[in-house]
Amino acid sequence: MTMTAGWYLRRLSRMGPREIGGRAGDTLRRRRWRAALPEAPVTRGARFTAVLPAGTIDGIPADAAKRLVAEADRLLAGHARFFGVDRDDLADPDWWYDPKTGRRAPDGYAFDVPYRDEDTVGDVKQIWEPSRHQYLTVLAAAYAITGDERYAERVAAHLRSWWTANPPLRGVHWVSGIELGIRLISWVWIRRLLHGWPGAAGLFEDNPVALGQIWHHQRWLTAFPSRGSSANNHVIAETAGQATAACAFGWFPGSARLRAEALRSLERELRNNTFDSGLNRELATEYHGLVLELGLAAVAEADAARVPVPDSLRRTLLRMTDALAAVVDSRLRPPRQGDADDGHGLVVDGTGTDRWGSLLATGDAVFGRLGWWPEVTGTDVRTPLLAALIRAPAPDPAARRPAARPAHFADAGLTVLRAPGDAGEIWCRCDGGPHGFLSIAAHAHADALAVEVRHDGVDVLADPGTYCYHGQPEWRRYFRSTIGHNTLELDGADQSGSGGPFLWLRQARSRVLAVDTPDAGPARWYAEHDGYGRSAHRRRVELDAAARELRLVDEVRGPRRAARLAFHLGPAITAELVGNRAVLTWSRDGEDRSAVLELPGELSWRAHRGETGPPLGWYSAGFGRREPATTLIGTGQAGGTGPAGSPGPPGSSESPGEFVTVLRFRDSPQRGADD
Repeated sequence: MTMTAGWYLRRLSRMGPREIGGRAGDTLRRRRWRAALPEAPVTRGARFTAVLPAGTIDGIPADAAKRLVAEADRLLAGHARFFGVDRDDLADPDWWYDPKTGRRAPDGYAFDVPYRDEDTVGDVKQIWEPSRHQYLTVLAAAYAITGDERYAERVAAHLRSWWTANPPLRGVHWVSGIELGIRLISWVWIRRLLHGWPGAAGLFEDNPVALGQIWHHQRWLTAFPSRGSSANNHVIAETAGQATAACAFGWFPGSARLRAEALRSLERELRNNTFDSGLNRELATEYHGLVLELGLAAVAEADAARVPVPDSLRRTLLRMTDALAAVVDSRLRPPRQGDADDGHGLVVDGTGTDRWGSLLATGDAVFGRLGWWPEVTGTDVRTPLLAALIRAPAPDPAARRPAARPAHFADAGLTVLRAPGDAGEIWCRCDGGPHGFLSIAAHAHADALAVEVRHDGVDVLADPGTYCYHGQPEWRRYFRSTIGHNTLELDGADQSGSGGPFLWLRQARSRVLAVDTPDAGPARWYAEHDGYGRSAHRRRVELDAAARELRLVDEVRGPRRAARLAFHLGPAITAELVGNRAVLTWSRDGEDRSAVLELPGELSWRAHRGETGPPLGWYSAGFGRREPATTLIGTGQAGGTGPAGSPGPPGSSESPGEFVTVLRFRDSPQRGADD
């Protein structure tokens, strides 16, 4: 996706004077570095001391270790899967090759590489992902567990290959700070996990090439920080990587200054990126996970090096962990909100390890679980490794933790309604919060007032996901569009106006008008947004646990306009639509389940599945992957019930301008859907 002059002007319009000045300085610095690359200092006598405490590896659960070794054996055979693309060339990888498009990124000065242009570079995410070297941390962990030197030798061969192919400031891997930051974290853990291998010191601290790479990575991150409207999860990765490397690889003049500055920056930026409630301000759940992983990795490194960590940094990580525990469903799945690109901060686990369960297990080990936290039954490798390094925090009176499981996060505008049941929990996430974070809201979707509904962890009314970032603009537009979410579209327009794949020029403002989540009786939520100018969209949601029924009421106040109401079903759901009634069926753990979706009769309903012109009826389980799923679209007219912003209290009688949708669950497999 080539960025036009118009895009650069739109992007510039979202920056403040300080950011513009900083970016101008970055441009001058890039020109200087092109003419004369800074020289790394000569370092002698370096030694790696940030080792795991004795007995740590013995504490890894056997089943987690078995999954890890199985994954390492696949990697050793050259097999890997990145963003839905299988690779069999990882025994001897071409670091600049994209197997998805068959293209190879061009050589040259890093800042000349047009990494957003898929026609020239290929899919840059496919190129970048192996070079985060997180598959090498898996191989290194397999060595630590088994002592099999084949894993260590493969890691060493690949690092030497990468360092040779990617000298400082050459090529696509020196373009983005988040890549450098995560790569540094991987290198630290590789060195730690290979500590028992005789060649570890020769690979790192006694290797001038490795020392030069580490120093230049840190120098780059110091020179080109994400700033202003881009200070989102990228700046967390940059500062966490800088802090991690400066603590573990503190072999250079200025390392002490670097780690102190990086930890101060991490504390500040982590706080800026996090609501007081503990949810990530980007309102993109997978980035909540990424940022939490990065913060924990940095704290682990500082504690291992006995470097003081601000209490406020630990406090933010604690709030984030409690917030994650609060929003997951009965199967430990968090909301599928906003962008998701499968990014991780530290990978030392095999396929099949639950990411969110792992994070909650680490939170339990580091902070201690609260009584209302969901149970984590799975195991992982990462938790015992991090817990061995992170020191137990001292009692902190300022860390006020919720006494009961929160349902409403007012600052984030996120509300979770729940109905427990013997056949499975009904979980409903309601979105009434800010459009996104910072002036560009880079990872936001046009999803105001969208709902996401699950039954026993199965997506029933699903958030379709993300699928892609670069190179496929039509798909990028669809997966973050209003019609791509369970909400109402007017006049064929998105609620918020896009200026590019990571740029929003006009952002809908939402507000929650009322929330009631009693211990007994129906739970209710009521919100509105102003994304349609003279028309206000309001939505009421009521979840009745006793009746196993979810009721949605949509109202448009303002002039009469063309409307489309969308309900996206999960990929496991089969739908039979007759008129305005859809019978939904699926299976869970070998048992058949069903529900009836009564749709507004004022609209004309059609089912769409796997359509491409334009895209409609798709679900993306992960970045780079998509599959057909049923989407129900109702078309008609909305509005004419009064001026936008006119009062309409929760529970008021339905008017002709309201659309009522009712989802009734039939939990017993023996009962027919028509009962």
